[in-house]
Amino acid sequence: MAESYKTPDYKNYKFRELKSYSSTEWLADNKKKYRQVFDRYRVTYIYAELSFYNKLFDNEDWEIDVELRCYSLKKKREEVCALTFRRKVSKYDNVVFIREGWGNKAEGKFWKKGTYYWEAWIEGEKVATKFFYVEDAGDLWTPDHNPYLEVHSLRLYEGPYDDVNEDDRTYYKKFSAEETRYIYAEVILKNNNLTQNWQCELFTKFYNNSRELKGQVVRLQRIEQKDDLIKVTAGWGSNVKGSWRRDRYSAEIIFMDTLLAVIPFEVVEEFEEGNAPVLMPDRHSPMVLNQEEGIAQTFEEVLLQLDNMIGLTEIKQKVRDNANYIQFLQLRKEKGFVEKEEINVHSVFIGNPGTGKTTVAGMMGKLYKKMGLLTKGHVHEVDRVDLVGEYIGQTAPKVKEAIEKARGGVLFIDEAYSLARSNDDSKDFGREVIEILMKEMSNGKGDMAVIVAGYPKEMKHFLDSNPGLKSRFKLYFEFSDYLPQELSQIAGYACEEKAVVLTNDSKEMVDEIILDAFRNRDRTFGNARFVFDVIEQAKINLGLRVMAKENPEELPNSDMELILPEDIARINIKRKRELPNIPVDEKYLTSALEELNQLIGIKNIKKQINELVQLVRYQRYTAKDVLNSFFLHTVFVGNPGTGKTTVARILTKIYKALGVLERGHMVETDRQGLVAGFVGQTAIKTAEKIDEAMGGVLFIDEAYALTRISGAAAHGDFGDEAIQTLLKRMEDNRGQFFVFVAGYPDNMEGFLKANPGLNSRFDKILKFEDYSPDELFEIAQLMLSQKNMTLGKKATTHLKSYFEFVHKYRDKYFGNARTVRNIVGQAIRNQNLRLAELPEADRDQQNHNELIFEDVQSFKLDTSDFVFNKKTIGFK
Repeated sequence: MAESYKTPDYKNYKFRELKSYSSTEWLADNKKKYRQVFDRYRVTYIYAELSFYNKLFDNEDWEIDVELRCYSLKKKREEVCALTFRRKVSKYDNVVFIREGWGNKAEGKFWKKGTYYWEAWIEGEKVATKFFYVEDAGDLWTPDHNPYLEVHSLRLYEGPYDDVNEDDRTYYKKFSAEETRYIYAEVILKNNNLTQNWQCELFTKFYNNSRELKGQVVRLQRIEQKDDLIKVTAGWGSNVKGSWRRDRYSAEIIFMDTLLAVIPFEVVEEFEEGNAPVLMPDRHSPMVLNQEEGIAQTFEEVLLQLDNMIGLTEIKQKVRDNANYIQFLQLRKEKGFVEKEEINVHSVFIGNPGTGKTTVAGMMGKLYKKMGLLTKGHVHEVDRVDLVGEYIGQTAPKVKEAIEKARGGVLFIDEAYSLARSNDDSKDFGREVIEILMKEMSNGKGDMAVIVAGYPKEMKHFLDSNPGLKSRFKLYFEFSDYLPQELSQIAGYACEEKAVVLTNDSKEMVDEIILDAFRNRDRTFGNARFVFDVIEQAKINLGLRVMAKENPEELPNSDMELILPEDIARINIKRKRELPNIPVDEKYLTSALEELNQLIGIKNIKKQINELVQLVRYQRYTAKDVLNSFFLHTVFVGNPGTGKTTVARILTKIYKALGVLERGHMVETDRQGLVAGFVGQTAIKTAEKIDEAMGGVLFIDEAYALTRISGAAAHGDFGDEAIQTLLKRMEDNRGQFFVFVAGYPDNMEGFLKANPGLNSRFDKILKFEDYSPDELFEIAQLMLSQKNMTLGKKATTHLKSYFEFVHKYRDKYFGNARTVRNIVGQAIRNQNLRLAELPEADRDQQNHNELIFEDVQSFKLDTSDFVFNKKTIGFK
């Protein structure tokens, strides 16, 4: 029996779905015309359909208690109805449907405009909520008049699951069976209900030629009062190509159970570009609905739109002058004049972020279209990532694809300078991009304007990177930073866009923020983007303040849009991060100090580090916070093999044990880890390393290599960019991480003098002296003991003499401990060869763990080897 598998928590059902509908018409498979948006004057009852799976299917009949509640959300939650009933569930029903509704049999009598929702309760437990909306356009719906919307444009395009950017869409009337993934319907609707905000629910249904439903997409979208046009895209298909079979299809657009438009299309062998004719219910013949033609602006309207932009006075005049000059050339051509050169529409935009470069590029595309220079006038925006491949052979196809997408409009290349690495870098694929673009601009198919944009200094380098590049661009536009009064106007515009209002005091505070940012700006200043971010943060603070109140839903609309001074003040609050309480790790500190003290020599280094330990202990004794309080950027200076890297690692452990650093790890890098091959990327690469080292130590070995190129040869070297980034972060994040730089004495002196700010940023300099002969011998003994080896008496005497000899004649290339390691390695090798030459019987009589004089006698106290073998002095 069914009872055998029941438990106390067992339920006879599993919830499936809760839907809403209004039409009682029966459809196939026991379905209804489900939707969430209803017109007040065309609805009588609104029903809820609760469905659940019967777990006792084919076992037994049973009964269930169900309650369907409906609520209104006009001002506060009000109950519309509560329908309670007990139903019998038949063992023959796998899926159970319960349908109940509320309203009045006369249209427009019961339901008013507003937001509602159904709640479904089973056996006293709420299982689902379903929102629905009743709209009132203030006008009756007739066969000839839809008071909400009308179809303005309907076109089809192909793309992946995550859709296609509007500028990148190619519209088709026929699709390739082998290449098609998703087929999207792009619907543009004219908003006829402009007096209020409302909810639009649009159904897009795809049918095959047999009128079988292939797929359906429902889009629920809130329409704002200011939205003249409504744009909706809906696609069906698969990311796997070939899911569409060769056939005739159609896409139907439905709103409130009313068919708005049908667009037929075919899936055949090859794509065919174009706009498919659309069938309208009130038209006898198909018609092409083209969005571009429907909302096209005149030439003067585009210029007026440009004039209405805030600031950019010089840019506006230059664009207008350029347009007038092009019209002059066209007029000359009409009168029979022959121009030796084609009209050049390729441009260079120079300026900081947020100065309107992309917006102006879009307007220039429209102007060129109006003047007949371009066929579409759209903008296709790309950057280095979109154009440059990772491997040989990948770049050219990417560039050609971008060019074809931009054909008929503008190819806008942001941060174009990143395509030109240092001029001697022949391996960078950015050069290939430049060459393909030059060829296209010289003798390509045309019907395209190329606009390159970026910072002034970098764009000069970009244009100088190829002899023919500069000649391809005739128009130069310099976008200056917005002035404070212009940024203030932009703030007003941002408020309109975000539907918020500033009080007078709030406006003054915003203007103060703008002025302060303007005075302290650098070339990364965001201009309009910065202002939009400020208003966005203020809106977020407004929202947090409103939602902190009791019953925020009862507040008037004015409270939901008014930004107060306290909302602005919170933008400026730089919250002080609560620091963790990190005690001294005595066990870890003792271990680190023992490791330090076991090192041979470097007495002055040990003394300085022990003094630092005492200082931190004193700070803790006086109850001062040590975390992030010490600024211990350190220079490690010394010849090779003097222990710089080893001490750096130990010192990091000591700082961690003392709680001077939050994390206490060490990130080791060098020039290669910080410097990139093209402008702008070095700062990013360096910043990433710093972020990785935050809370610990950034150790830069051979740091002098960052300034190794000077004078004329420095053109194209970006080591200085790494230094500038490092200096700024050392200042901005003082105490949050330490920088250790290491190198040889002469080189490090040049490094610290290469930039005025470098020397002042480093608080400590640790000088690692060359090891004395006795210390070199001690190091040799330590290395031998680690290998379980000892020295015989004569070998000891000879090695001591040899270390005195190499120390006496050392130079700046002397390897110290590294030299000792090589000597020890060679001596052990000599011993192994000596023992290998002995007969096995004699070999067993030898001490395999002892080096004798024969093993070290090859290290001669003779300067004759210096001339030809200076770097390996004393070696065979």
